[in-house]
Amino acid sequence: MAIEALIAQYGYIALLVGTFAEGETVLALAGYAAHRGYLDLIWVVVVAWAGGFLGDQLYFWLGRRHAPWVFRRIPSLGHRVLRVEDYLRRFEAWVIVGIRFMYGLRIAGPIVIGMSRVSGLKFVTLNFLGAGLWSVLFSGGGYLLGARMGPLIEAGGAVGEWLLVALLGAGAVVLLIRRASRRSRSDQS
Repeated sequence: MAIEALIAQYGYIALLVGTFAEGETVLALAGYAAHRGYLDLIWVVVVAWAGGFLGDQLYFWLGRRHAPWVFRRIPSLGHRVLRVEDYLRRFEAWVIVGIRFMYGLRIAGPIVIGMSRVSGLKFVTLNFLGAGLWSVLFSGGGYLLGARMGPLIEAGGAVGEWLLVALLGAGAVVLLIRRASRRSRSDQS
């Protein structure tokens, strides 16, 4: 099965799943796929907005109801608590809107916010706004990247597309190795 067919068939599902995690890369790739005509940009924004919003609502709820369990299961979140709490004290509304843009705090942030005194209604409202901004900016960035990179990839034909896939795969492997390395260091502390 061709890459195009896989993206067309499973692209929105992969995007939805990816937005529950630190999904900037998945979202930018979906924006790129929209530029290539494999996905529709409006649906990319809508799916990412919904996934980002629902994911952060889930993490907020986990922080509000199950924080001790979460910290037992993911001890590396502990060092991020003070950082988020400090930001939250100083810039509450901005932090709630922008937490998904802060590297390393995409999941930890909503959990810590859930542990705070921020009301559920305030979080829902600001999270909805933040998810919308995030989905538009990252999918738009991927779309614009496609506009700039498209001629280069097309010049390479099928080799150019496979080279892009290989580079993205290598990038994903590097990210996974870095995360595993951070986890092992935090487990040793």
